Amino acid sequence: MTLRLSDQQTEALRKRADAEGRSMQQVVLRAIDDYLERASEDEITEDLARKGAERFSDLLRRLGE
Repeated sequence: MTLRLSDQQTEALRKRADAEGRSMQQVVLRAIDDYLERASEDEITEDLARKGAERFSDLLRRLGE
């Protein structure tokens, strides 16, 4: 995989990595891990909300009246 960054992104990443005492690769890998974890949690939340809406659809309809 090749990741192409703009000059501005590369410089910002380099500064962040330096500030944290880590490599640019470590910073990027952590950001990807964080993103994937949040995306997975969002899917779980959306699934639970959908199931709840289905389960309590009659109650929700009556509350809306």
